Amino acid sequence: MGSGEKQEIFMMDQKEPRIIAVANEKGGVGKTVTVINLGAALAKMDFNVLIVDMDPQANATRGLGVTLSDGAATVYDMLVGGEGVRERGVVAHSRWRNLDIIPSHIDLAGAEIELIDVEGRENRLSDALDDLYGDYDFIILDTPPSLSLLTVNVFAFAKEVLIPCQTHPYAFEALDELFDTISAVNREINPNLKIIGIVATMFDKRTRVSHRILDKLQKDDRYKDFLLKTVIRINTTIADSADFAKPVIFYRNSSPGSVDYMNLAEEIMKMAKPARS
Repeated sequence: MGSGEKQEIFMMDQKEPRIIAVANEKGGVGKTVTVINLGAALAKMDFNVLIVDMDPQANATRGLGVTLSDGAATVYDMLVGGEGVRERGVVAHSRWRNLDIIPSHIDLAGAEIELIDVEGRENRLSDALDDLYGDYDFIILDTPPSLSLLTVNVFAFAKEVLIPCQTHPYAFEALDELFDTISAVNREINPNLKIIGIVATMFDKRTRVSHRILDKLQKDDRYKDFLLKTVIRINTTIADSADFAKPVIFYRNSSPGSVDYMNLAEEIMKMAKPARS
């Protein structure tokens, strides 16, 4: 894709990146896998992508093969230290062109306590990343699998929310609470926050439950207008690629997992801005 074509399709001012939070308050739904592979797919399309790992488990950091040296700055230092991202030198380059990450660390688990009395604590991330606007086309943020100050910081900074929903009853039932949380943040903290869509993940065409949950997503009045066309199929290659600390896009580009995430990137890329609130 040439730069002129990219500009025409993307229809955006380069100073205003797409800022997408990938969020679900339930764990195990494919959230971090989606962050890594959506970011990799967009980078492969020649967009400049920054992943921000806001989960203390640091799975996105490990999933991109980033190993931190002793004393290396992470998102924890940026949030607690209250300095801009350039001051901390916190951006790490991955092995793949156009794909950077602000890494996480287990220390991040303590940030909520350390910031409890700090004024404007819900905007620490926004303040720190403010000077990166001209550097990236997409900023994609991983979130913890719970509603916490870290998640609120992500929602305060993001413009869009992508919701991975495993095709499993528990994941479907958790959507209602997440939608309520996003609505509350939209009213009280960030009026620009919009849900860009729900992506069905871990779909197993062999099981009735996967088909049943996908059917519910397609028909439920609250969710059907947000459901994306792309479905992420269950695929062992995705797990294999994680074991090698590689996005599946670069691990085996002909696998179903790679094809599905490239399709997801194409679908999101064509959305110039969030269309629904």
